[in-house]
Amino acid sequence: MEQWDGIHLHNWPNFIKIFSFLFERVIMDWEKLPDRIRILKERGRDSEAEEEIRKELQKNPEHPLIKTSLALLYLRQGRLIEARILIEEVLSRDPQHPEALSALGDIFIKQHSPEKAIDCYRQAFSRNRKPYLLLKTARAFKEMGLFDEALQELEKVLVVKPKGLSFLKEKAFILNRMKKFDQALETLERAKEISPDDAFIQKEILRLRSRKRPETQVIKELQAVIGMESKKEDAQLHGLLAQRLKGAGLVKEAAAEYRKASNLEPDNAYFLKQQGFCCYREKDYDQAIRCLKEAFRRDPSDYVVRKTLEKSYEARGDIGGFLILLEETLLQHPDQKSLLGTIRKIRTRLERLSQSPSLER
Repeated sequence: MEQWDGIHLHNWPNFIKIFSFLFERVIMDWEKLPDRIRILKERGRDSEAEEEIRKELQKNPEHPLIKTSLALLYLRQGRLIEARILIEEVLSRDPQHPEALSALGDIFIKQHSPEKAIDCYRQAFSRNRKPYLLLKTARAFKEMGLFDEALQELEKVLVVKPKGLSFLKEKAFILNRMKKFDQALETLERAKEISPDDAFIQKEILRLRSRKRPETQVIKELQAVIGMESKKEDAQLHGLLAQRLKGAGLVKEAAAEYRKASNLEPDNAYFLKQQGFCCYREKDYDQAIRCLKEAFRRDPSDYVVRKTLEKSYEARGDIGGFLILLEETLLQHPDQKSLLGTIRKIRTRLERLSQSPSLER
């Protein structure tokens, strides 16, 4: 009987049906995978998400989307070298793979190379015209301080989809950076029509509306709003109140509000950093170190956090403790080569101190 590569031709229709069914099952399983991983990530269960992806990778060792998904998880954890290796593997097989190029752009953003990121996002967009790539491009331009170019990228989507919520929020953020506060407020009002319960939008509208009003009046109003049962656990409002308190010179009270905001949104590094800065200004160095150490471990590229930590350890007379933190952080983030210079400087300083017992350590 006639065969083709071992398949009897009279069985060919059945083979097609079986193959199609199996292929559809693989696609369906893969389509469900990102949702499962996303849920695990949102719940802070990164180790389970990594295990889930690795299981899929064992079944499909060269699947580009699975590799990219694992790379993005590593990126979220600050494991940039491991993420880069996986992305390079994908791109070595398909140099124009859009998801891998997008992930490579994200790595460049983390490495403070927005120009390289833009090139990746644009290559990815030429292959797969997804709006989120324009959003990423706009954010990269924003990092470079090129706000007009960033707005042009956003308008490419908003002119077609005027209710694109992420694009409206980003546009408002950029307009605020440009000090075009009235336009920013107008944009946020449009965003609120789409998502009336968005806490960030509500907070920004409140902030912009109260920009020219007396600080004490705004603080009282915010305290009254936060006192409402429905707003007590609104991290964004606590953060806004903290910002206003700090602006009014009430730094200790601001630190307390930032702490509440951080407890409500543990993944929001901004609240944690601001709490640390307030504690430093209050000369509460132990609390400053506690907050900023955690923020630094998440993002060791933040120079302001690093310098404030150094000053806090100095004030506590524990510069050796700062060296230990730097060395531990470098082990966790080996791509952060800029830490090496600070480590060498601190080691030299400690050596000098050890040779001069009269000097305070």
